[in-house]
Amino acid sequence: MGFFGRSTPAVTAANALSGRADAMPLPRSHYVNGHAIAPPFPDGLHLAQFGMGCFWGAERAFWELQGVYSTAVGYAGGFTPHPTYREVCSGQTGHSEMVLVVFDPAAISYTQLLKVFWEAHDPTQGMRQGNDVGTQYRSAIYCYDRAQREQADTSRAAFQQALRARRYGDITTEIVGGAGNEATPTFYYAEEYHQQYLAKNPGGYCGLAGTGATCPLPTGVAIPK
Repeated sequence: MGFFGRSTPAVTAANALSGRADAMPLPRSHYVNGHAIAPPFPDGLHLAQFGMGCFWGAERAFWELQGVYSTAVGYAGGFTPHPTYREVCSGQTGHSEMVLVVFDPAAISYTQLLKVFWEAHDPTQGMRQGNDVGTQYRSAIYCYDRAQREQADTSRAAFQQALRARRYGDITTEIVGGAGNEATPTFYYAEEYHQQYLAKNPGGYCGLAGTGATCPLPTGVAIPK
């Protein structure tokens, strides 16, 4: 059954919206820190993708961290190339609202980013986050290599224990990429007005809310600031 008690067909490559060949126009630089939000990035930086519901608040959670070079919001995990926000909200693209995080692993580790990810939202809600309901609001981690996948899986198991102690259910987070032949889902940049939205609109909507559970870090890994 789909949302609100109605059955809805699963989105596949065959029935997804067709999208377009051209990418969205992007701002020249990040509204908060002035860095590039699209490649090329300086050598030595790594990429991460996280979905935590509405991407406005999720992006802010990462651009505030020391060691994060840049962030951008977009769509990934579905089938439609270069979709619009309206298309993603229709539920016919298969995409989730995602944040692309560009970070310096010498200043902040991927494990530290995972801690922020887990603690900043409720990853047990399936295809929703709070009052935001739809497939685009699912919790997701898209990994770029085997190391990221192993750390994502390990942190998920650790956070599941912390959630059970608070009587939460099973984690529904979609973890894709970095294992076997799984490719990293393509990240499609969202429209310019979505980029760093809460910096441009400080009073804007943010439905991001955590569970109060703490995600433990491995011994020797510092807590991100």
